[in-house]
Amino acid sequence: MATTRTARTAWEGNLLDGKGQVTFASSGIGEFPVSWPARAETPNGLTSPEELIAAAHSACFSMALSHGLAGAGTPPTKLDTQADVTFQPGTGITGIHLTVTGEVPGLDEAGFVAAAEDAKANCPVSQALTGTTITLTAKLAG
Repeated sequence: MATTRTARTAWEGNLLDGKGQVTFASSGIGEFPVSWPARAETPNGLTSPEELIAAAHSACFSMALSHGLAGAGTPPTKLDTQADVTFQPGTGITGIHLTVTGEVPGLDEAGFVAAAEDAKANCPVSQALTGTTITLTAKLAG
């Protein structure tokens, strides 16, 4: 069954001086302020479209990797994923770098890296962002 999730943004003013509120309508987890300076300069406690993409990508990738590892008979104990989305004003999003560290009993480093590469290529958010260069660093913990 298909699902739809909804977020809204209320924006006031022009791009450079304006401000907005992003509301997570489906989950009700809250409203978060957004502005051009927070996007193109320093966050100063505000969010940006790129941070929201990073959150979505890190969650989706972790789910896909967990599923792939479990399907191969080596379910993870823990995955820690970071997504770094780079934005260049005037150009746009120039890349996404995923970094994942995993605790996966019974799996060697090469097997973990291969599973992570598969998750990077096949998670729905990665597939939605195919116009962007996505890179990956994957390693087992300790």
